Amino acid sequence: MTDSGLRLDQFLADQCDGLSRTLARKVINLGGVHLDGRRTRRCGQTVTAGQGVEVYIDGGPFEPFRLAPAQVLYQDRFLIGLDKPAGVATQPTPARYKGTLYEALSVYLDDARPQQRKPGIGMVQRLDRDTSGVMVFSIHPQAHKNLTEAFRSKQVRKLYLALVTGQVDEPQGVITSELARRRSTNLMVSVAKGGKYAETRYRVLEDLGCASLLEVEIPTGRSHQIRAHFAEQGHPLLGDTAYGGPNSIDGLIIPRQMLHARELQLNHPVSAEVMTLQAELPDDFQRVLEALKDKVKPKKLCDAD
Repeated sequence: MTDSGLRLDQFLADQCDGLSRTLARKVINLGGVHLDGRRTRRCGQTVTAGQGVEVYIDGGPFEPFRLAPAQVLYQDRFLIGLDKPAGVATQPTPARYKGTLYEALSVYLDDARPQQRKPGIGMVQRLDRDTSGVMVFSIHPQAHKNLTEAFRSKQVRKLYLALVTGQVDEPQGVITSELARRRSTNLMVSVAKGGKYAETRYRVLEDLGCASLLEVEIPTGRSHQIRAHFAEQGHPLLGDTAYGGPNSIDGLIIPRQMLHARELQLNHPVSAEVMTLQAELPDDFQRVLEALKDKVKPKKLCDAD
């Protein structure tokens, strides 16, 4: 290994085509470089002969995501509710630690309470990177157990808005199956046995001809549940190319999977007060919805609450 003894940032710039030393530093800073299987964020670390070097780049921005005050829907000593933007990973991935929602929340709480002991963050739910909307975290030990139990025992009502392809025949319905991850594709599929029970309830809010706007409730919270269930029904989400959804309709570009976590209803884990957290439709989802409405006069089927 002729580059043995180089700084990590210099080594990557020498070995990776199209990766300058400046970009290499940004990738390292995000947490996308692993030495011998362990993440490192030290640009000046020396690379030695025989070490395994792995570089992960997810295509996201090199500048780490930071929470804005407007994205905080609710906060007290015990709980914080956030409006997660699309394009932000919920938790650390091989490609990044810095700039995930979890890390950004940690920074936000540290900045807000610099003289206090760093609070523990309890993550009880996850949203896919390209799904937007409401998420809640416990930020005090007194809240962790009760919030976790509320999600585990299905005491939290989770409502989503989804734009799916085509016209859904039934104005409302329930989809149930056992879901399991297919190793070859890392996607979720329904299986006859060996999966985890998933239940998806929906009602059609608007028939847009080439697409349908749905309100979706998931008593269960399986990975990719909404995406997999509607794809298997022949109505994949717009923009969800992994599950067969289109990335454009009649020249209209769909920027990401059209799925938004609109509302969480739960009891406060400490006070037991009934809470409703809501996140407005983000601009990208709203633009697609309005463009589809312009193409065809929609038939309104149900009123959104």
